[in-house]
Amino acid sequence: MKVNKSNKYGFTLVEIMIVVAIIGLLAAIAIPNFVRARTTSQKNACINNLRQIDGAKQQWALENKSSATATCDITDIQPYLGRGGAGTQPTCPADSSATFVTSYTMGDVATAPLCLIDTATPQTHLLK
Repeated sequence: MKVNKSNKYGFTLVEIMIVVAIIGLLAAIAIPNFVRARTTSQKNACINNLRQIDGAKQQWALENKSSATATCDITDIQPYLGRGGAGTQPTCPADSSATFVTSYTMGDVATAPLCLIDTATPQTHLLK
């Protein structure tokens, strides 16, 4: 008597299509959340940089007995940023050129620094 033994191994086309569809569905859910999380973290990092710049401006003004209308530049406040006199300058994480000049504007001591990269209306990279 002959025994029919099947040596078929592997997955059918339908099974593979179901797995691909499930992976595609999970990716469609996950990718927008990753983009949103990245944008939120860039915004929070920028706001923290603005907070550091504002604190450094205030400390510079106190130590130099400057008025509220006095202006300073990045080289004046560099020692107060906690990065040393020759340390790196803060930049907005959303800035592709990654320079202080293209990321922030400081103004006078009484004015809060602004992010130049955030052009949305209303702006979200604001020091409150």
